[in-house]
Amino acid sequence: MKASEGQIGRIFVIRLEDGDVVPKCFEEFAAANRISHAQVILVGGIGSGDVVVGPRRSAERPPEPMLLPLDGAHEVAGVGVLAPGPDGKPNLHIHAALGRSGQTITGCLRSGVKTWLIGEAILLEITGARAARVRDAASGFALLKPEQT
Repeated sequence: MKASEGQIGRIFVIRLEDGDVVPKCFEEFAAANRISHAQVILVGGIGSGDVVVGPRRSAERPPEPMLLPLDGAHEVAGVGVLAPGPDGKPNLHIHAALGRSGQTITGCLRSGVKTWLIGEAILLEITGARAARVRDAASGFALLKPEQT
């Protein structure tokens, strides 16, 4: 395990509008507000997009993602970690449970999903921490790499 200590900085209460794209809207907000590290908590509705629901084959490296398209408005509860990506820009890794008509899809929203009607979020800025997403050759992912502070 690797860790980096930080403190809670600013706290933002955010309302997403119909059609806002997650995670893009949070990454743009973070860039505009000079936020490098944060936790995002999201509730509301998601209307369309693809959710990464796992690797096609667990042992394959790099893994081929399985994408599941959404078939209409879903309730959403999600949580994510924002840190600088390999390009230095804010990058949000967010997973969520999305429900509709008694069925639940759980996965990563990295492919992009659109808000349906409304999304509500709390963004907790983390100051003093040192961590970045670094491209891992074996997995093909940009993995979080905390550094001791």
